[in-house]
Amino acid sequence: MFNRFLSLMAPAFALALAACAPTTGTDVAERSAASLPNGLPPMNTFGNQRVGGLSRSNSSIAADFLDLSFQMESGRVIERLSRFEGPVTVAVAAGAPPSLSNDLDLLLARLRSEARIDITRVGGQGASITIETMPRARMQRVVPQAACFVVPRVSSWSEFRRSRAGRTLDWTTLDRRERVAVFIPSDVSPQEIRDCLHEEIAQALGPLNDLYRLPDSVFNDDNFNAVLTSFDMMILRAYYDDGLQSGMTRGEVAARLPAILSRIHPSGGRASAGSGSATPRAWITAIETALGPGSSDAARIASAERAVRLAQSAGWTDTRTAFAYFALGRLTLSRDVETSIEAFQAAASIFERVAPNGIQSAHVDMQLAAFALSAGRSAEALQLTARALPAATSAQNASLLSTLLMIRAEALEDAGRASEARSVRLDSLAWGRYGFGSNAAVGARLTEVAALSP
Repeated sequence: MFNRFLSLMAPAFALALAACAPTTGTDVAERSAASLPNGLPPMNTFGNQRVGGLSRSNSSIAADFLDLSFQMESGRVIERLSRFEGPVTVAVAAGAPPSLSNDLDLLLARLRSEARIDITRVGGQGASITIETMPRARMQRVVPQAACFVVPRVSSWSEFRRSRAGRTLDWTTLDRRERVAVFIPSDVSPQEIRDCLHEEIAQALGPLNDLYRLPDSVFNDDNFNAVLTSFDMMILRAYYDDGLQSGMTRGEVAARLPAILSRIHPSGGRASAGSGSATPRAWITAIETALGPGSSDAARIASAERAVRLAQSAGWTDTRTAFAYFALGRLTLSRDVETSIEAFQAAASIFERVAPNGIQSAHVDMQLAAFALSAGRSAEALQLTARALPAATSAQNASLLSTLLMIRAEALEDAGRASEARSVRLDSLAWGRYGFGSNAAVGARLTEVAALSP
């Protein structure tokens, strides 16, 4: 299971903001060094908290559960449910970055309390799930474009490389999970390491598919949600309910899900949120081409436009149409500002309707705030960032939170509120250390934002 858009969307996110900044490479390096204080503030981190509420009907949860659990992203069918039977143990191979340990402990605590999974961390070998880290370049020499990934029946990188031939690593051949390995780059930001932990451990434990129709889940390649949500925890809780077991067919699981969900999610009988239709491969291909590597800017824009047309033709009114508009808005930033703004506004209207005050809207508001700042509309930039900050905080997205605060600091500076600007900027740097990692990366983002201000 490869986390494709974690690697593909992050660079596009950075480029989208940078496209508004009229700077050269040399200028960026010089201004970055000058704009950072002598000593950065301590890194901010997130605590152990639930992410998002759950207001779905049990019938829609059941439909999503089945589509997530009995199909791979490629479209291949999974004939039988597989999971760990009995207590689950997690081990971390030597050499992991310091931030991984705390974030892993927080994740496991949530899995125990919210998903009710008997999962603990252990030392040594023989764990159910083994996490191994390595430089990204080393990992991508073997698995290009993978930000991080998870594979069955192995416990180490060397074992993974030896097992690549044949069907050892084929998830569809499992009747029961016994050993799984998670591979994560060691030379990325703490936030990206944490995001990998959440998505890959979730898939090591449970569903192997991603559905673009889900607005409130990490099981979605749009990657707006990077930390396990309440919906995700409910899916995992049902996955490990005593009413299910490894080896069950889709029909057998479907027959038992209503009673399971009625018991573990009694409010689901009153919830009204529904599940969307299946996503055709043509739309997925258009989005992957628009956001993936190997295509020209013109080809990416054309693919994003095709994704918008396909969504409109399908009559979708959910996050898939909004995501297509969002992709078009980012890709046209440096070429057609009017089209970009219109696309972001179209995305915003849909996101706000289907996921009010959610992380999706916060991403759009960041882009619109950058436009407002560059146009000298500091009051509008302040309004947009104020609206987006709660969602960025709730979703535990430090890179977005840091960027919003940087834009807000520049807007405060432009409005003559220098003292407030300094305080907000320091806060942005503390979150930036977690979201972007290195001092150089934090400084580069600070420079990009500063260049937006007229």
